[in-house]
Amino acid sequence: MKGYFLILLTSLIALALAAERYPVKYDDVDVERILQNNRVLTNYIRCMLDEGPCTAEGRELRKTLPDALSTGCTKCNDKQKTVAEKVIGHLKAKRSKDWERLIAKYDPHGEYKKRYERS
Repeated sequence: MKGYFLILLTSLIALALAAERYPVKYDDVDVERILQNNRVLTNYIRCMLDEGPCTAEGRELRKTLPDALSTGCTKCNDKQKTVAEKVIGHLKAKRSKDWERLIAKYDPHGEYKKRYERS
């Protein structure tokens, strides 16, 4: 009986921890390919700014982004953190006007921007 209870408790803890993470179903999206294709990247940016239609990935990102910003991406796995840093760096270097527009929408008071200025 104790063994059964221990297995049940371990399973519940594992489920609780998994619930505190973002979905991994889009972790294998080729972000580098998106960043190198201006048309596709523009579509994602327009989605994030509510200026155009979204793909399923774009909708998920738009839904998740405010929480990820407010929590410092604590629910992100390592791959998601790496991709976020890559995207931020690319936008800041190559699409600075779009980066500023995204900041204006998702961080109008500059609360989170300081975290990413090192990126």
